[in-house]
Amino acid sequence: MSVELISDNRSFGGRQRVYRHASQALSCEMTFGLYLPPQAEAGPVPVLWYLAGLTCTHENGMTKAGLQQHAARHGLALVFPDTSPRGEGVADDEAFDLGQGAGFYLNAAQDPWAPHFRMQDYVLDELPRLLAEEGLPLSGKHGIMGHSMGGHGALTLALKNPEAYASVSALAPIVTPTTSDWGRKQFAAYLGEDEAVWAEHDACQLLESRGWTGDILIDQGTEDQFLELLQPEAMADTLARTRTPGVLRMQEGYDHSYFFVASFAGDHVAWHAERLTR
Repeated sequence: MSVELISDNRSFGGRQRVYRHASQALSCEMTFGLYLPPQAEAGPVPVLWYLAGLTCTHENGMTKAGLQQHAARHGLALVFPDTSPRGEGVADDEAFDLGQGAGFYLNAAQDPWAPHFRMQDYVLDELPRLLAEEGLPLSGKHGIMGHSMGGHGALTLALKNPEAYASVSALAPIVTPTTSDWGRKQFAAYLGEDEAVWAEHDACQLLESRGWTGDILIDQGTEDQFLELLQPEAMADTLARTRTPGVLRMQEGYDHSYFFVASFAGDHVAWHAERLTR
C-alpha cells in the first residue's frame, strides 16, 4: 500500500502534509492530512487523531482548528482523516447529514452504503497500518479527539477499542445518537432498523456497557445552536452514574463553530500530551 504526497507546508517548525491513496476498506481514493511536529526529526512521536464533523473533509480541522501550534509545543503528530468515502460510484444523498461527508465513523451494513461506507475499518485499522508501512516517525501510542460527528466517532471508537487509544476527548460531540435526529436517521439508513445494533455506536450506551479505562475530556458551548441534537446532559448523567473519571465543561457563550474548536484546541492537545507521553 503506498501513498502519494500532494502537499507539504512548513508549520510551527514541523511539516503539514496531505496525502492521497487508494483505500481498500472504502474502495475509493481517499485524502488525509498529517502534521509532523519538529520533534519527529529526532525520532518517533505519539499520534493524536482528529475526527471532523458533518459536511467536513480532512481540511476543516487541519486549517481551522489551530491544532498544529499546540502539537508542535507538545511533540505530537496529528492525523486528519476525511469524514466519509468520496467520488463517483460512491452512494450519496441530497441531505447534508447522510452520505458523502456524513460517514458517522461506522461500517454500513445496508445497501447502497455497505460497499463503501466502512469508516470504522478505515480509521481504526487501514489508515494506522498505512502510516506504519510508510515508515513515518510515529510511535505506537495514539489518542483520539473530534468535533460534533467527529466527537461521536472519537468517543465510540475509543470506548470500543481501548487497546488502540490511550486517550480520548471531544468537542460538542453527538453523545447519544440513538435518541437524536443526528443518529437515528443515519443509523436506520446505514445499519438497518434493529436498534440493538445501534447501541454499538452510541457513546452513552457504550460507556454503560463497557466502561473506560482512563478519563475523558468534553467541552460544549452553552450557545451551541445544535444543543437539542447533541444532548450533553445525557453524557454528564452517564459519567456520574458509571463513576467514570471525566470532565464535561459547559463553555459560556460558545457556539458550534470552529471558533469554539480553536478556542479550546490547546487545552485538548495538552490534555492528550500528558497522557500520551507518560
